[in-house]
This record gives sequence, C-alpha cells and structure tokens, in this order.
Amino acid sequence: MLSRLALRSVQEARPFLVAVRPTSTTAVNKATERDEVNFPRRARPVEPGKVRMGFLPEEWFQFFYSKTGVTGPYMFGVGLTTFLCSKEIYVMEHEFYTGLSIFVMAVYAIKKLGPGIANYLDKEIEDIEGSWVKYRQESVEGLKQAVEDEKKAQWEAEGQKILFDAKRENVALQLEAAYRERLATVHSEVKKRLDYQLETANVKTRIEQKHMVNWIVNNVKASITPAQEAAALKQCFADLKGLAPQSA
Repeated sequence: MLSRLALRSVQEARPFLVAVRPTSTTAVNKATERDEVNFPRRARPVEPGKVRMGFLPEEWFQFFYSKTGVTGPYMFGVGLTTFLCSKEIYVMEHEFYTGLSIFVMAVYAIKKLGPGIANYLDKEIEDIEGSWVKYRQESVEGLKQAVEDEKKAQWEAEGQKILFDAKRENVALQLEAAYRERLATVHSEVKKRLDYQLETANVKTRIEQKHMVNWIVNNVKASITPAQEAAALKQCFADLKGLAPQSA
C-alpha cells in the first residue's frame, strides 16, 4: 500500500519537475570561440596514471592521507580484507585458488611479455598519431596553399581588368583604323567616279567640237563652186607672181 502511494506521488510530481526544468538558470556559453583559460581542452595523457601494488591508483592513497595518515590506506585494505574473510562474506573456495594461480600467471606474463608488447603498441600508437599529425599538417599546408592560390587568383583578376581595358582600347583603335580605311576607300571610289564623269564630259565636248568643225568645213567646201575654185586658184597664182619679183 505504501509503495503504491509513493509511486503515485512520484508520478504526480514528475510533470512539475518537467515544467520547472526549462527555467534552469545554468549559464550557457554561447561564445563563438572556446574559452581556453577557464575551459582548457583535455589532453590525452602519454603515460598511464601512477599506481601502487600494480593496480591501486595513487589518488586513493592521496584521499586517505589527509584523514588517516600514511598507513591509513594500507590498514583500510587489510582490515576490509580481514572483515570480508572472517565474516565469510568472501568465501575462499576452490575457485579462489584457481583465480589466484591465474593472477600469478598473469602477473608473470605481464612482467615478462608486457614491456615488449607495450613498446610495440607504443610504436603503433606513435605511427598512427604521426599519420594523423602528418595528415593535419598536410591539410593545413593545403589550406594555406589554397589561400595563397586564391590571393594570386584575385591578383590575376585585377590584372585581367587592366588587360580587358587594354583589349578594349585595342579594339577601339582597330575600329578607328577600319573606319579610316573605309573612309579612304569611299574617297577613292568617289574620286574615281567624279574623274570618270569629268573625262566623259571632256570626251563629249571634244567630239562635239570636232563634229562642228568638220560640219562647218564640209559645208564651206560644199558651197564653193568649181568656177570659184578655179578663180581663186588663178588669183592665188597671180598674187604669187606679183610677190615673186618683189622677193627677188
């Protein structure tokens, strides 16, 4: 009856505990960077902790020193063992001696084979840690190189801007040269056509003049009769004869 009542009281109190939980005033570190001074990072120890008698941590003895002195931990261990054995809480049956013999063999194996295995495992750990450190260093170097490449790319991009300006100016000069070349071509072609028109007009004028002269001469010749021609010839001969004595 009491157990049921206690269980019911716990179930009834649990929602209040859940409701109160979000109002906790525990400080939350929302900083973007870790506080290395107050919250240093845990470092993996290189060597194992100090122990006594092969398996008892040194911290246990330090805990007893301030209360029982130097012999306190040993007396506590001996007294506890004596109490467990005398009250037959820990019964020394045949399995105990089997475990004791296994423990002795294990201690012998640890003393005999432990250093070699420890050196081998330490070497393996150093190799693994070295590979991790090498990978980290290579990653850092790769990122640094990527940063340098990015800076170089930005610098080259700035140079590309100058190069683009030079290319634009070059294209503008090419367009200006093409424009001037076409302008000269147009001038030459127009001059050729004007020269052709002028030559055509000159030829037409010469032909008209020649035709007019020939027409006038032919008309004059056609208007002179043979009698007039003979009279003109006689007059010419007479004039020549009259001029001959004078010249003589």
